[in-house]
Amino acid sequence: MPKAVTPRADQSKVSPQPSRHARLRRLAAFVLAIVIALPAVAFLPPVSRAEAQERRTILDMFFGRPRQQQRVYEDYGDGGNIYREAPPPVRRQPKPQRAKARPAPVETPAPEIVAKQADAKTVLVVGDFIAGSLSDGLQTAFADSPGIVVENRSEGSSGMVRDDYFDWPNMLPVYADDVKPALIVVSFGANDRQQMKIGAVREKYRTDAWMAEYTRRVAAFAALARSRNVPLLWIGMPSFQSPAMTADMVTFNGIFRTEAEKVGGQFIDIWDGFVDEQGKFVTTGSDINGQQVRLRGADGINLTPAGKRKLAFYVEKDIRRLLGETAAPGSDIPDPSDMKDLVVTAPTSETIIKTQPISLVDPDLDGASALLDGASLPASTGRSARDLLIEKGEAPPAPFGRIDDFRLVKTALAPPAVTPEAASPAAGPSLGNADPSPSAAAAPPKTGTGPRLGAAPPWQVVPLR
Repeated sequence: MPKAVTPRADQSKVSPQPSRHARLRRLAAFVLAIVIALPAVAFLPPVSRAEAQERRTILDMFFGRPRQQQRVYEDYGDGGNIYREAPPPVRRQPKPQRAKARPAPVETPAPEIVAKQADAKTVLVVGDFIAGSLSDGLQTAFADSPGIVVENRSEGSSGMVRDDYFDWPNMLPVYADDVKPALIVVSFGANDRQQMKIGAVREKYRTDAWMAEYTRRVAAFAALARSRNVPLLWIGMPSFQSPAMTADMVTFNGIFRTEAEKVGGQFIDIWDGFVDEQGKFVTTGSDINGQQVRLRGADGINLTPAGKRKLAFYVEKDIRRLLGETAAPGSDIPDPSDMKDLVVTAPTSETIIKTQPISLVDPDLDGASALLDGASLPASTGRSARDLLIEKGEAPPAPFGRIDDFRLVKTALAPPAVTPEAASPAAGPSLGNADPSPSAAAAPPKTGTGPRLGAAPPWQVVPLR
């Protein structure tokens, strides 16, 4: 018989929901727990410095944290912590090196500038930038000379080649009419190493046509300067740092010397003042006082103030000679113009006083009748050693013991002692004694020349003392 199935109970009556009073009780318990825990949290110790720092990232672990981002925490004692940025690390300063003591250079005092006279003679300086440096040096040299004025009419970028840039043949008469020079100083060549326009053709540098035209222009300019009937000083070029430029300056100086001397001018060579003993370019050298100074600039072309003064030193003495101021201001050397009446005559046979040679052993040499040490003088033996050497070729004997004393002194030598073995006939013949006969063995050893061992020669060289 089938089993009866009991019907299931109602689902709404199995798990009833909590009541409202139960939820309120749980909420009140939670609030009470929080209220009880708050006083305990207030009395907790402050957060440690390590826990308060920022959390490090993976990049900080590999590469480190930059110094400017690290923070330093300070506790002020009031229960709170504040932080500030850490200062940058103090780097250790390198130990200063002691500078080597250098001798202080001798400073040349600047000459006192004096007022120029109304009738002072003018020196006109024309040319390129080397002429400008020369003018600066001459102005310093003649700053204390009231009778000489230096006028600078140089053009730094000009030369004898680029007449389209600056036409010197047309400008020189203008400058000469303006300053009325008593002397003209010329310096060209530093800017002339470039192509030249000859007519409608541009000729390359150092070709035959270029050199011929350049020589013609130099000769024409020198003749134009001399047409003023004033002295002409053509200053040569110095060496430069570039070897090629230095070689070209040697060629230019040869042209300048030849053409200036053809028209009656004077060429002044300054080459030795800016090279060493081997003729090579120098940046540092001796100034006019002999002190080692820097003469050239860093480019190896321009001149320093000391170099300009040294350049002017080569020209200064010729300017003073030509313009009459041979002596520096303040010296007691007379002017050559004041000595024009001085007549100098050549010596004649009547004006020359002839005297006989005086011997060193002449008693009358000092006015006395006897020599100071006449007793020690050897007596005269006739012909002197000089007369014997010149007339007969006989040299006086060298003193005993001198290195050229080749005299051989004979000395008497004692016979060598005879040993019993050598005297015995059984001993056999001695070295060098070929005669084994008993008579020869019994004979005493000879002291003359012979090949016996130990025999001494009848002479010997006297050793040096």
